[in-house]
Amino acid sequence: MSTKDPCISICKFDDDICRGCGRSKREIKSWKKMDKDEKRAVLAASAARLKDLKKAAGRRKKK
Repeated sequence: MSTKDPCISICKFDDDICRGCGRSKREIKSWKKMDKDEKRAVLAASAARLKDLKKAAGRRKKK
């Protein structure tokens, strides 16, 4: 798994989680200081968060 910065320049937050990359504000801020293992863990967690955000968005009522 790549440890490239996952930012896609859609920085809108739902609670503390970015809707673009799935990372928390704390994870975004500390990204450059993390080692590869820490980055891989964040990427795995952020992928799961994005999946959950998309599911939640699909359940919302449309006007």
